[in-house]
Amino acid sequence: MLNYSWLILLFPMLGALLNVFWGRRWGPRMVKLVANAAVLASFVMAVLMAVSLRALPADFHNQFELTLWPWIHIGDFRVDLALLIDPLSVLMALVVTGVGFIIHLYAAEYMKLDDTHQPLDDRRYARFFVYLNFFILMMLTLVLANNFLQLYVGWEGVGLASYLLIGFWYHKPSAAEAGKKAFIVNRVGDFGMALAIMWLFFLFGSDAGTLAFADIFHAVEAASPAAISAMSGVTLLLLLAATGKSAQIPLFVWLPDAMEGPTPVSALIHAATMVTAGVYMIARLHPLFLAAPSTMQLVAWIGALTALMAATIAVVQTDLKRILAYSTISQLGYMFLGVGVGAYAAGIFHLTTHAFFKALLFLAAGSVMHALHGELNIDLMGGLKKKMPRTYWQFLIGAAALAGFPLLAGFWSKDEILYYTFQQNKALYAIGLFTAFLTALYSFRAVFRAFHGRPRDQHLYEHAAEQPQGMTAPLWVLAFGALFAGLIGIPAAVGGLFGIEESHLLEQWLHPVFAGVDLPSLPHLWELGLLGGSSLVALTGIYLAYARYVQEAGWALALQRLFSPLQSLLEHKYYVDELYMAVIVNPLRSLATFFYRFGDQTIIEGIVNGLGRVTVVVGGGVARLQSGLVGLYALSVLVGVIGLLALMLLLG
Repeated sequence: MLNYSWLILLFPMLGALLNVFWGRRWGPRMVKLVANAAVLASFVMAVLMAVSLRALPADFHNQFELTLWPWIHIGDFRVDLALLIDPLSVLMALVVTGVGFIIHLYAAEYMKLDDTHQPLDDRRYARFFVYLNFFILMMLTLVLANNFLQLYVGWEGVGLASYLLIGFWYHKPSAAEAGKKAFIVNRVGDFGMALAIMWLFFLFGSDAGTLAFADIFHAVEAASPAAISAMSGVTLLLLLAATGKSAQIPLFVWLPDAMEGPTPVSALIHAATMVTAGVYMIARLHPLFLAAPSTMQLVAWIGALTALMAATIAVVQTDLKRILAYSTISQLGYMFLGVGVGAYAAGIFHLTTHAFFKALLFLAAGSVMHALHGELNIDLMGGLKKKMPRTYWQFLIGAAALAGFPLLAGFWSKDEILYYTFQQNKALYAIGLFTAFLTALYSFRAVFRAFHGRPRDQHLYEHAAEQPQGMTAPLWVLAFGALFAGLIGIPAAVGGLFGIEESHLLEQWLHPVFAGVDLPSLPHLWELGLLGGSSLVALTGIYLAYARYVQEAGWALALQRLFSPLQSLLEHKYYVDELYMAVIVNPLRSLATFFYRFGDQTIIEGIVNGLGRVTVVVGGGVARLQSGLVGLYALSVLVGVIGLLALMLLLG
């Protein structure tokens, strides 16, 4: 079966191509059938790949490489288009296609209306699903790549697809600007990846004759001290790429603005695909990062500080989708923290659980947005629990999983990261634990402001209604994942209480990939204590949100007033966008304006316009000779003949 793994790429490619050529004629029903069937077929293929991988003989080490065809052959240098099928890539394929399929189902109903809540025309409906299928194709290309060049193709393809999807409502200036912002900011990071690949080629690729991951990793193991010292530079460039794609400090500014895209796009980008690419890339290339301990520390600190920064901003946001956007940045920070302390399996574990509850939250937020005709301000909501009971429970489950409510999916994965962080760096652990408190606070602030209490806008409330089954039914699958997906990663300390020795199923699955990574462990009593402590922190954050936004307790209001001096700073998102505008964007615009006015208008246009004016003047003078008088023409001929004779005499 693994020899047919190429089908996982073929299905979304066919879905996109069929809708490109025939989608306009087919109409929405056939368009969504083709697009959804393509992603479902890829998911089935991913499941079959997982089963087949598990059944491989022991000498394969749970890894299989499938070469599709030769790609680049220059002398001794060879790069093939090939698929790397191992536990990590198969897990990512399952997440991308599984969650992606649920988002496709939801989008089929959601995209019947445009951003003004008018019926979306067939042409744009087809184009939207072409973009979605293309997105899935590029993400699968990225996670299944077996070499750096193929990884780069998927990396850039995902960036292109995100630009097309974020700016899908291109007639809106805000959406067009958001698409450009995402594209440009990601190009900064992508430049780092391109330089890193070139550097690796000069260090190892030219001798190895390839840029395949396995060959480069073997070359690094046998490299000289000088080559190993260069790993810090290479990994820093790769980290720059990861910060761009996964929206970490300093390249996080594009992700909140990506909310301008349709809600299914927000769910696809934030939950299952693009933003997790940076985390996946670090985990996939972990042998390079292990050779650069200083970069590993930087990864962990960037993750922790990004998690804290984004969580503090989310606490004061009033736009429901932007709360979730900053939450995504924060949770990606947790994943960076995990891989930064060497807990690669824990980072991937949180990536997996996050895909379920964050997709659930975004799609439930989309249901609220549809019900309120585009309104997303939680200060104008309230009481929606009665109007939208299914959406309420779905959003509540997602928020509880995000907040780390005990025994839900986010609880297990986030606390595993905190467990390993505690052993590596107590300061990072303190930041992560405080961020967990803020996560619980802003998650349930959104729940209580939107769904509980009295309606704060009666007109919106009266027109709110539960969304059709086509939108709400697929979300129960995600809700199930948000509730129970964490059970694949129950820590040994908890498993031991029930007599289960091998309780962390995901760690066992990923062991062949990260077998060379040694992590310290604590006594089970310590691990249980850390779990209890983080549970208490999450419950405290939830209770504070309840006291402030439901009970409106005096002490909670007083506590909020205590931090009111920070309100403006947080509402302006630490003025990072303003700083970038002042330091980078505006100076570049001024420089471009100078070159346009001086170089283009003054010099280039001056030369062109000057030649034009000379031609006009000369032509005008010559035109006066065309008087129609025969005598004047005869005189002109005589003057010309005399001039030619004089020239011949001078030259002779």
